[in-house]
Amino acid sequence: MKQRGSGGDRPLSRRPGADEGARHRPDPAPAKPKFDKASANDQALDSLIAADKRAALKLAPISHETEIRLDRYIALLREWQAKTNLVAPSTLPQLWTRHIADSLQLVDLAPTARRWADLGSGGGFPGVVLACAMAGTPGASVHLVERIAKKAAFLREAVRVTTSPGVVHLAEIGDNVDRITGSVDCVTARALAPLHQLIGFAEPLMRQGAQALFPKGQDVEAELTEAAKYWNIQPQLHRSRTGDGWIVELTSVERRG
Repeated sequence: MKQRGSGGDRPLSRRPGADEGARHRPDPAPAKPKFDKASANDQALDSLIAADKRAALKLAPISHETEIRLDRYIALLREWQAKTNLVAPSTLPQLWTRHIADSLQLVDLAPTARRWADLGSGGGFPGVVLACAMAGTPGASVHLVERIAKKAAFLREAVRVTTSPGVVHLAEIGDNVDRITGSVDCVTARALAPLHQLIGFAEPLMRQGAQALFPKGQDVEAELTEAAKYWNIQPQLHRSRTGDGWIVELTSVERRG
């Protein structure tokens, strides 16, 4: 059929139906999945920590029960790290070798010690790690002395979730003798102060018979030289299993002058 119009004879145009027009419209592009950068970073960190854990347990083998406690501790530390700076962020991928195994090696240097004191416990190294390792040992206790309230709160929670024999003291480091009741077999401190100051903090406990173990870095010789200006000491050095550092062992000290 033709319809006449001003433009002459032409076919009658037909409007497409609604369903026909819909069939010719292009399908909408599929929505791109949102990239969760924070989740991806967490997964990458999980993988790094798992690999580091395998390396650490070769350096410092532990029982299955101790491993479970330390897993709970690491999980708690990562949770609190987001709001409280417990360790240097750059060391998170090496939590097990740099912090856990580094702390565990102290146990082998004082195999008969049951009662420990950790001065300036901070994020729990070595104190909480020692408490996890000593759990189940008759008469074991680890005193954790920390002057910062937020960190002391974390330490209390770490002791709770790991069911380990830790006792947290919110106190200045020099007040440890007044806070700690009973004798101490071994006193330690990590990344707290120069050696000559550490000896001053530990000396009251050492007068009562405590051995001292102080992890130190590569500059240990300079620290020993400085400490000798203030103290008569006969140190024994043990090379760290986990890096280039050393552990200074002291069994007696005497103030000069």
